[in-house]
Formats: sequence, structure tokens, C-alpha cells
Amino acid sequence: MSEPLDASEHGTLRGGPSFSLANRLERLCFTIVWRGLAWLAPPPFGWGWRRQLLRLFRARIASGAKIYPTAKIWLPRHLEMAEWSTLGQGVECYNMAPICIGAGAIVSQRAFLCAGDHDHRDASHQLVTKPVTIGPKAWVAAEAFIGPGVAIGDGAVVGARACVTRDIPAGTIWTGNPAQQVGHRQEQE
Repeated sequence: MSEPLDASEHGTLRGGPSFSLANRLERLCFTIVWRGLAWLAPPPFGWGWRRQLLRLFRARIASGAKIYPTAKIWLPRHLEMAEWSTLGQGVECYNMAPICIGAGAIVSQRAFLCAGDHDHRDASHQLVTKPVTIGPKAWVAAEAFIGPGVAIGDGAVVGARACVTRDIPAGTIWTGNPAQQVGHRQEQE
């Protein structure tokens, strides 16, 4: 596990809230804006609109990225999406730490990207955060879980409802809980 969060950004850690008041207000404001405005233009017409909403809250979203209005993003400034990447319907992007989604990568419906956990060895269960990276042209299928600190390699596939808690090499296919490698992806042009 990584070190506990730095109190300067996230508030008091021992015995107090894990995140500062400013952090909590930022998330509240975004949630209100997202829930109220992300629906104004349905897919496919609203891609640009939702990119702009996320950029207002300091997300780094490339042109061509697709974000569905039902995607749930915990902290926009910790989200980076490259060209033609996709966050599908109902995706939970629990980005307490940065989550980066590479060019052409797809995160399918109701997948869960989780960049935070609690240290079970610590009596107070301190919050620990680790970034998540989804490589270019990777595919995280429906309802898969990607845990803190995981990197999904370029072109890799994580099958539906798989549970991934360690790095996945490029070009491989993984399924199950816990996820196990079941094959290699054919080269794509």
C-alpha cells in the first residue's frame, strides 16, 4: 500500500475527515452541475457538451473523448482522457487519485475504476490512494472492477465482471474473479 494521503490537500487524516472542506465542496459543486446539465444533450449529440463540463472542473479531456451522461466521476481534476477514449453508461470513476484513460480505450457500461482503498493493517483504516491507468486501445468490459494502482496495458482486454487488482500486460485478455489471463489479443491495425 502507498503512504496515507498528504493532509495538506486532503485534510486531517487521523481521526478527522479524509478530505478537506474545499475538496468536498468542489465535488458537491461538480455533482450538482453534472447531474443537472450532462443530460441536456443525449449521446451522440452531447459528447462535446460533456467534455466542456468536465473541463470546467479541470479534467483533461481530449477532443473526441466520449463520456456518457450516466458516468459518475468523483473528482474531475483527477481524470485524464485521451483522443477517442470512452467512459460508458453508468461507469463509476472513483478517482481519489488520478485515472488516465489512453487513446481509443473503452471503459464499458457499469465498470468500476477505483483509485482509493483503506489500509486494513492500520487500526484506523487510513485512506490510501493509487492512480489507475488504462492504456491506449484497451477495453474494460461491462461491470469489471479495476483496483487502486492498477495499470491496464495497451490493447489489453478485461472481460465482463472481472476483478483486477494487479497490472495487466499489453495485448493480453483477462477474465474472472480474481482476473486470470485467458489469451492474447490479435494485433489490430
